[in-house]
Order: sequence, then structure tokens, then C-alpha cells
Amino acid sequence: MNRIFSPGKLMLTSEYVAVDGALVLAVPTKLGQEFFFDESDDERSLIYWNAYHQDQLWLETIIDYKTWTIIKTNDQKASEFILNVLKNVQELSEIKFKTNNSYHLKTNLQFPSDFGLGSSSTLMSNLGEWAEIDPFVLNEISLGGSGYDVAVAKEKSAVLYSRFPERVYEKVNFDPSFKDDLIFIHLNQKQDTREGISHYKSKATSTELINEYSELTKLVLNSQNLEEFSQLMTIHEQKLAIFLGTPAVKEKYFQNYPGFVKSLGAWGGDFVLASKFGDYKAYFKTHGFGKIFSWDDLIN
Repeated sequence: MNRIFSPGKLMLTSEYVAVDGALVLAVPTKLGQEFFFDESDDERSLIYWNAYHQDQLWLETIIDYKTWTIIKTNDQKASEFILNVLKNVQELSEIKFKTNNSYHLKTNLQFPSDFGLGSSSTLMSNLGEWAEIDPFVLNEISLGGSGYDVAVAKEKSAVLYSRFPERVYEKVNFDPSFKDDLIFIHLNQKQDTREGISHYKSKATSTELINEYSELTKLVLNSQNLEEFSQLMTIHEQKLAIFLGTPAVKEKYFQNYPGFVKSLGAWGGDFVLASKFGDYKAYFKTHGFGKIFSWDDLIN
């Protein structure tokens, strides 16, 4: 079978403010999602979809794409989601699901599902490349969201991204000289991004806030040393905590940690970024967070 791969992502700056067009810095992860495909001349016109999670089969479905009905499945709800996405693919594509072919499609998500690295965005990117369609449009009509994660998956690179007044993004090289002093800690839970965005949208966002985060992003991208980067991360976290009326993750879990600790993406779950200090592994493990990764463990 042929193979396409899209990397996952971690959002370093702008979190919720990205929805309103603030400039985002996001980086690709080593792990992502594979997409394997093959097709054959077959007038039954079926889609055989097998989804794997870390090489373990979890979803198996057969779809008739002439009538868009599920013939067989082991998970009705997940299959209905896949059917709707593939139906959108058919509407957007000039080459897929148009003739009497059957399709054998397989996905493999390489990272744990609670890591929040982009199971949906990597799927949108893979399907976009396979069907020769715009993955941003596919993502918008299938899921919604700012689209920064699709940009990372599509470009397989760190990106600067903004969605308003129009989508603009560029590939950037973000490989800080102080990366060996940075660590990622998983908070042992998957945060509901939609819920977080809903809370953010209940607040009155200002153009000033959007511009402040765009400027912070530029400063982060160009930061020259750990001290400067740490200060920017702390400012970033404090500003957003005040705006959201929500305690920052350091205040909530790690008040006495001497280094900075910053949420990545939706607050309260997934990963945080921190600077190393002393016996940091013992510190975080003592607080119940044992999944600790170096920069090179996670980032491509």
C-alpha cells in the first residue's frame, strides 16, 4: 500500500487568541498519523476503512460511497464521523469516489490519544494530500477550528500562522539553542478544546489583546537565550490567566517550582512546557506527573 504521513503539533503561543487571528507559533512532533491507501476496479464501490491506534486496530468499517451507507462496522459513532468526512472529500475532490473503484484505506495514529497532538488535523492533512484537495477547507466543513494544526501537518514544519483577516502562514525554523533546557510534561488528561474556546469566547476580546499576542509570538520566535524565553513564556501565561479569569497551570499545580511552566493549547490538559531546574524529574513525579519529555524526545 502507498503511504502518506503528517506530523502532530504542539502550540507554543497564542492558545485561544488564535481563534481571533493572533499570530501562532507551532512546532511539529516526531509522532503523527500514517495513511495507507490502495484502490481497485470494483463496481461495488466500497470503502474499506481500518483505523489503528499505535498499531492496534480499533475501528473497522465498510462504507458504500454510492449511497453513503455503512455496510459493516464495530463502532457506529466513529464510522458515521468517517463517513461524513469522506463524503466531504468526495464533494471537494475531482479524482476520489468518482468512478467504480473500491478503496482500501488504513490509518495509524502513532501517539496516545490523550496527548492532544492532533489526531484530527493529521487526518485532514493526509486526506487532503491523497485526494488533492485543500485540507483547510476539508477541516472547516468537517470540524472547524483555527486551522494552525492543519498548517503544521501539511507543511511538516514549524509555522507562524494567523487566520484573520485571511489565512496566512509561513514555514519557520524554530530550533532554539537552549532547547536542551526545556521539557514537556503531560498532565495525564485530555482537555476539551471546544469547551475551552467556548469559555474564551464568552469574554470580550480586544484588538489590543490580539496584537499583544502576535507581538509576543514574534519575540518568542526570535528569543536568543533561556532567560529571555522564560520571561516571555511567563508574561504570555499571566496575560491569558487574567483575561480568562482562570488560574495559570503553574499557580494551580506547581506554585513553588523555580522555573517557568506554560500551558500548551487548551488550558488544564495535554502538555505543558517548562524549563529545567534542579532535580526537575523528582519534582514533577512527586506532584503526580511522571510523563516528562525532552525537546528532542517530542519535537521533529
